[in-house]
Amino acid sequence: MSEIQTQQPQDENKIIAERRAKLATIRTQGIAFPNDFRPQHKAAQLHELYGSKTREELEELAITVVVAGRMMLKREAGKKAAFATLQDASGVHANGRIQVYVTLDKTGEAAMEALHHYDLGDILGIEGLLFKTKTDELTVKATSLRLITKSLRPLPDKFHGLADQETKYRQRYVDLIMNEDTRRTFKARTAAMSSIRRFMEEHEFMEVETPMLHVIPGGAAAKPFITHHNALDMQMFLRIAPELYLKRLVVGGFERVFEVNRNFRNEGVSPRHNPEFTMMEFYAAYVDYQWLMDFTEAVIRRAAEDAHGTACLTYQGRELDLSKPFQRLTIVGAINKYASYYTHEQLHDVEFIKEELKKFGVKPFATAGLGALQLALFEETAEAQLWEPTYIIDYPVEVSPLARASDTVPGITERFELFMTGREIANGFSELNDSEDQAARFQAQVAAKDAGDEEAMYYDADYIRALEYGLPPTGGCGIGIDRLIMLITDSPNIRDVILFPHLRRED
Repeated sequence: MSEIQTQQPQDENKIIAERRAKLATIRTQGIAFPNDFRPQHKAAQLHELYGSKTREELEELAITVVVAGRMMLKREAGKKAAFATLQDASGVHANGRIQVYVTLDKTGEAAMEALHHYDLGDILGIEGLLFKTKTDELTVKATSLRLITKSLRPLPDKFHGLADQETKYRQRYVDLIMNEDTRRTFKARTAAMSSIRRFMEEHEFMEVETPMLHVIPGGAAAKPFITHHNALDMQMFLRIAPELYLKRLVVGGFERVFEVNRNFRNEGVSPRHNPEFTMMEFYAAYVDYQWLMDFTEAVIRRAAEDAHGTACLTYQGRELDLSKPFQRLTIVGAINKYASYYTHEQLHDVEFIKEELKKFGVKPFATAGLGALQLALFEETAEAQLWEPTYIIDYPVEVSPLARASDTVPGITERFELFMTGREIANGFSELNDSEDQAARFQAQVAAKDAGDEEAMYYDADYIRALEYGLPPTGGCGIGIDRLIMLITDSPNIRDVILFPHLRRED
């Protein structure tokens, strides 16, 4: 349990009341929350520039610095001196804390007295000279100090921090203050996203934005969130995927587009699923799914290298090597490799697979054909074993309503899903650009929805109209950003890589 949770409410209320009383006193003395202090230096920068200097060198240089940060530690040495530690935003991969030494003779009696009443969590502004203590710690000897922001709530115990996971997610702001690993995770996320954007732009992709409110939910098989537009008096859906809008742009002549998009799916919550999540989808004209697999692999490898320093990762104690070419298997090939006890005849026997799925508690839709049944069996027997990066290719037409059918193998599409550590990371395919075929696929989806499949797609007449103007041969792919960041940062839960994940309401 966290310090926040284990404190008796009356104890915490007492602390808050004491701090509010201090704030009330401060208000009588002038501006309680000033906004005229401008720090000029960061802790990490000071450590990098002067951490290796000797005491004598620093004394000779006489460097004046102006810093600001949250007070994380305070150690008083009588009424005439005190040490404090400030934390700013420059940490994570460097030392984001700097020690401050406050003395009566340098700051004056009023400032010294004020420091005695400052609390951990308060944000201070300090000006002073750099020096090193007898223990060789880089320190700012204050010549002036100011209270910038009064903290009314106590921070968790410094040795235990926020131990309760739900409290960490719910009070992410406290988690970020106390936990360097959390700050490191989200710095890595930002680095990965910057890397992906750079990579896409280097390959002549244009970043675009498409609507998040849809009249028809499309581009994926998922249960949507439903809302209502008051002014237009119409039902709308939160985006489940941007795919159909992005392909409309390819029809319009933007031959390479991508979007870093927020999607919403009204489905379960798990260590790998959050109802609101981030994907990067991209579309390129005149390529096929073979090109897409090579390109997707390159995007992911670069993101890992830029955010982690190497494409050789360790995830939950096990090596994950993104530097090697990703393997490729068909659905049946993966079952043969990871569930080799099934015979060829069994894997092509509809009734056998249906009976086998019952053992896993899976009841397929009555309309499911051989391809969909094989996919369901793959998900139960092989998917979790795909640790190293693996493309599962050639998905059946019936579960791939937007993918181009193979020109050589009946019943399958030019589609892949990328798996790592037993979970899907990306999904892509050669796009279906035959408007009549797409219309028939949509009709089949409508029939499936009528039969009870809540995740089946709607018929999108405007998208069919767009295809009728002509979509060039196109390949498209969506990469699950949250799951990718989980791997790069060795995070076991998707909520660890989302700043503010969804939780039940507090009681």
